[in-house]
Amino acid sequence: MSSELLVDFGDDPATAQLGQLKLATIEDQQWPTDESTLSKSETDLSQRFDSGSPHLPWDHPFYDIARHQIIEVAGDDNFGRKVIVFNACRMPPQHQLDHHKLLMYLKGTLDQYVESDYTLIYFHHGLTSENKPSLSWLRDAYREFDRKYKKNIKALYIVHPTMFIKTLLILFKPLISFKFGRKINYVSYLSELEDVVKCEQLLIPARVKEYDNKLRASLKPSAQPPMSPPRSPPLPNQVFGVPLALLRQNSPDGDSIPVVMRDTIGFLSEQGLEIEGIFRRSANVTLVKEVQLKYNSGAPVNFREIEDVHLAAVILKTFLRELPEPLLTYQLYNDIVNFATVPSDNQVTALKTLVESLPEENHTSLRYLITFLAQVSANSEVNKMTNSNLAVVFGPNLLWGRDNAMSLSAIGPINNFTRTLLDQQHLIFT
Repeated sequence: MSSELLVDFGDDPATAQLGQLKLATIEDQQWPTDESTLSKSETDLSQRFDSGSPHLPWDHPFYDIARHQIIEVAGDDNFGRKVIVFNACRMPPQHQLDHHKLLMYLKGTLDQYVESDYTLIYFHHGLTSENKPSLSWLRDAYREFDRKYKKNIKALYIVHPTMFIKTLLILFKPLISFKFGRKINYVSYLSELEDVVKCEQLLIPARVKEYDNKLRASLKPSAQPPMSPPRSPPLPNQVFGVPLALLRQNSPDGDSIPVVMRDTIGFLSEQGLEIEGIFRRSANVTLVKEVQLKYNSGAPVNFREIEDVHLAAVILKTFLRELPEPLLTYQLYNDIVNFATVPSDNQVTALKTLVESLPEENHTSLRYLITFLAQVSANSEVNKMTNSNLAVVFGPNLLWGRDNAMSLSAIGPINNFTRTLLDQQHLIFT
C-alpha cells in the first residue's frame, strides 16, 4: 500500500485531453456483470421491497441512484472510523445516470457522517470511457464540497489503481485538500485492505474480486502478495468475537454484561459524558490492538490509568461490531429494517415486544448500553451527541446482515430504529 501527494492539475489546457483517455482496457470492459449485488440478508426482503433498491420506493427522488448500489456504508474500520465505499464498476453508462443526482446522493450520504472521522474506499476497477464522469462534472463536484466534507476524512484508499487514476486524482480532489494528500493510499490487492477494515464486512462486487484474483494469478509465485490471514483460533480467555452466551458462561460471576462493556461504559460514564464528539473520533490502532490483546489474554484493563476517552469509545464499538452475531440478533433483522411500516401509535409496544424477545444476555447488555447512551444524549448540549447522532454511530454496530455486509439501503432503517429505541428507552426498559 502506497501513499502519494495530490497533484493540482488546475486549468491546464492539457486537462481537456484527459477526457478523451480510456480508463480501462477492452479486456477490462469484458468482465461479466455481477450475478448478485445484494447480500443474502437483503435478498430476504425482496417480497416487501423492490429488488433493485430494497428500502427506497420507486418514486423516491434518489431511487434511480440507490438501485445501482454505487455508494455503500460499511460499518467501522479497524480504527473506529465509518467506512464509505464507492464502486466504479456499478456506474452505468453516462447516458443512463444522472450525475447531478449522484453528486447529491453522495453529499446526502456523507452529511450523515462528516462530523465523525471517516474513511473512503474507492474500488476503481470497472471505470471505463463509457461510464466515467466528465471533467466538467468533477469541477462542479469540487465546488459543491466545502471544508466540512474534507475536515474529518482520515484516509482515501484507491483499490486497483491504474496509471489513469493516478493521473486523474482530481476525481477525488473534492474530498481532500493538498495538505492531506498523504492520506491517499493506493491498494494493489484486496488482501492489503485487511490492515484497514475486515473485507468480509464490505459488499465487494464480484467483478472486483475476480479482477483481484486475475491480478494475483498473473504474478510469479515469488511475487505473490500475502492472502488475507486466516482467523486465529480463540485464546482461552478470548472476549472479542465470542458469543454473548459463551462470555456469560465463562464469567466467574455469571454476569450477563461482558467485561468489556462494563469497563468501557463505567469509565465513559465517569469521564466521557462531557467530551465533545465522543464516539466520533478514531483511536490509535496500535493501542486498540494492545487493549484487545489484554482482554483476550485475560489481563485486566484499567482505562482510568490509560486516560483516553476516545480509546475506550472505540473499544466499545469494536467489541459490539466483532460479536459473531449482532446484539439485536439476525432473527430480528427483517422486523427492524421494516420497523418504519409499524404505525406510530403502535411503535412503543412493537419495540418492547422485539426487545423482550431477545436472549437474556442480549437484552441485559442492550439495556445497559442504551441506558448509558441516554446519559450521553442528556449531555448533548456539551458533547453534541444527540439521539440521532448516537443512532448513526451505533446502528451499524447493533445490527447487520448474516454475511456481515451492510448496504446503504439497509443502514437508514437500522439507524432510524436505533434512534427510536433511544427516544423511547424510558418506556421500553421499564
